[in-house]
Amino acid sequence: MEETPRSVGEASTTNFMAARPSAKTGDAVTMKGCGFTNLAWVGVDREELRGRLAMPEYLRLAMRDCIKRKDSTEIPDHLLLPGGAAADMAPHAPMVVFINPKSGGRHGPVLKERLQQLMTEEQVFDLIEVKPHEFVRYGLACLETLAAKGDECARECREKMRIMVAGGDGTVGWVLGCLGELHKDGKSHIPPVGVIPLGTGNDLSRSFGWGGSFPFAWRSAMKRTLHRATLGSVARLDSWKIVVSMPSGEVVDPPYSLKPTIEETALDQALDADGDVPPKAKSYEGVFYNYFSIGMDAQVAYGFHHLRNEKPYLAQGPVTNKIIYSSYSCTQGWFCTPCVNNPGLRGLRNIMKIHIKKANCSEWEEIHVPKSVRSIVVLNLYNYGSGRHPWGNLRPKYLEKRGFVEAHCDDGLIEIFGLKQGWHASFVMAQIISAKHIAQAAAIRFELRGGDWKNAFLQMDGEPWKQPMKSDYSTFVEIKKVPFQSLMINGE
Repeated sequence: MEETPRSVGEASTTNFMAARPSAKTGDAVTMKGCGFTNLAWVGVDREELRGRLAMPEYLRLAMRDCIKRKDSTEIPDHLLLPGGAAADMAPHAPMVVFINPKSGGRHGPVLKERLQQLMTEEQVFDLIEVKPHEFVRYGLACLETLAAKGDECARECREKMRIMVAGGDGTVGWVLGCLGELHKDGKSHIPPVGVIPLGTGNDLSRSFGWGGSFPFAWRSAMKRTLHRATLGSVARLDSWKIVVSMPSGEVVDPPYSLKPTIEETALDQALDADGDVPPKAKSYEGVFYNYFSIGMDAQVAYGFHHLRNEKPYLAQGPVTNKIIYSSYSCTQGWFCTPCVNNPGLRGLRNIMKIHIKKANCSEWEEIHVPKSVRSIVVLNLYNYGSGRHPWGNLRPKYLEKRGFVEAHCDDGLIEIFGLKQGWHASFVMAQIISAKHIAQAAAIRFELRGGDWKNAFLQMDGEPWKQPMKSDYSTFVEIKKVPFQSLMINGE
């Protein structure tokens, strides 16, 4: 039985909010939900702020040139300082900003202009023009090339570099994924990332103290935000690799964040699958930072995304998106199930098996799928669905009884919970009750099998897709922790 959260009289807001985030200090810090106005702040002079952020012009131009040419090995002489520059020429907190102009309604272009005024034009990157992987491969590499030639200012800027992302959770995940390439290459000094929330849910932003919405007084807020980004301590965030393996020949339109892998003659042996494995499998893989889900909530998200793509004039901002999303969910059988004979309205246990690996355990263990659950969510952060807390603040006795530990975003574990239908989900999101707690795991494997169901609906970090299923062979979804952690700037 899921536990009802404590009433206001039993626990303060601070205690409730502390259930998910890490309580470490130094590299990782306690994180609480926070808006732009929740920080005691003393005004910072604009020129003083610019001096803390702006890199010397020769470095800015050299980085831009390398990105444009897609080559960081050779830097034109006219962009270099003879003999390099001393370390004391580096700013206190060199920073670049990535901005997604499609996020935040109509704010993108004016926000870009404001950021360029506060920093420099060369340190603000429009994601339509410069992709994060291009900055990592050629921009950061440019500083490394100069540092190798004895430029101490370039070395200092590379080691102190911080990144702000103006966009939604998907944009932040995109940037974090590209920075992950530095881990794979064995690089040190991975830039930490802060957030200017321009998306709809902004759960990553909320989890690290950057607030849940774009502020009304955004011009003054940008100066405060950049100032906080120069001072914020660094927190750690787990990320999770997902591999979707299906019978070859299936037609699927995966989201941008899922990439095809080389076709194999059999499923990856790491799955250690005992089900009906197809002779040939097609696989996709990606990384998520917030959540992965299967079921009705993903179906609603899938329909909403298609509606928004067909009628883009409806997507005018986060508030409008939430209204349309809520209205759409009422038409999909999420709240009412008028035809119980429709297999798409039945519980997920009809098509699914779940196996998990617990912490410090190498064996797969099958867990029970509750009969009434129509949506299963795998959650990494404390925040979900625009700042809601479905896992809840669980009492120590309940944790001990279920074999759980207190949840953190950097503990190497991920939480699995279920939603029964729209009414149950509504009470969960209102924090009247907790979700249906299923398990905590270090790795998860879902096995999906068709029959009456022809398709399942899946989503990760807000990107949904329709997954075809066979009745004779299984489709597998495996989730494992990425071996390195992402670095986030704490906004509080």
